[in-house]
Amino acid sequence: QVQLVESGGGLVQTGGSLRLSCVFSGRDFSMHDMGWFRQAPGSLREFVSNIRWKETETDYTDSVKGRFTISRDNAKITVYLQMNSLKPEDTAVYYCATGRTFSSSAVNYDYWGHGTQVTVSS
Repeated sequence: QVQLVESGGGLVQTGGSLRLSCVFSGRDFSMHDMGWFRQAPGSLREFVSNIRWKETETDYTDSVKGRFTISRDNAKITVYLQMNSLKPEDTAVYYCATGRTFSSSAVNYDYWGHGTQVTVSS
C-alpha cells in the first residue's frame, strides 16, 4: 500500500516562497510518476505539476510556470514543489499524488496524501 505524506505548507506573504515535500512509502518510489494538485475552497481539485519517475520530463499548469519547480530525490523517496513569487490565488490545500500514467488528470492518480495548506496573504 502506497502512503504519501505532505509537509511544508504555511502562511506566507505575496511574493514569498515555500517548499512543499511529499514523502512516499510502500513501493518502489523510483518507478512512480508523481504529481502535485491543489484545491481552493469552493473549487475543483486542479493539476499543478508532475514529474516522471526518470526525472526526464516535467509539466506545469500555465499559472505556475516560471514560479514553481518540481523535483524529486529518489534516494530520499521524496518529491518537492518549490514555490516562488507566491500570489493570493495560489492559496489552496496542496496534495501529492502518484498514478498510473504521466498525466495532468486527477482520475489517473491512484494514491493521494492528506494535503498541506498553503495560504498567501495580500
